[in-house]
Amino acid sequence: MEPTGDYPLFGGAFSAILPPGAIDVSDLRPVPDNQEVFCHPVTDQSLIVELLELQAHVGGEAAARYHFEDVGGVQGARAVQVESVRPLSLENLPLRSCCQEAWALSGKQQVAKENQQP
Repeated sequence: MEPTGDYPLFGGAFSAILPPGAIDVSDLRPVPDNQEVFCHPVTDQSLIVELLELQAHVGGEAAARYHFEDVGGVQGARAVQVESVRPLSLENLPLRSCCQEAWALSGKQQVAKENQQP
């Protein structure tokens, strides 16, 4: 399956390539302004893009892990698994003029969906 084309996020500030058939959850229910949420039409999987506030006490790879684990804690995750953390090349980022470093973290969290028990 080929991913879908660029999908605008946060009012077009940047975009992402989404899996085929991804459903924009904001068409179904309210989503916080700092999140973009997509779900798969058949499986129980979701993709969440979240803008987070700078935490000056952590940096680099540790900052990516901090935010991922913090979001898991806030959501009451039963399991939080970091699969990879890698630096991003600033040359390829549209926001390169306003950041000193960027990191991509890929991981999984086991979280109950809205109105469900963990």
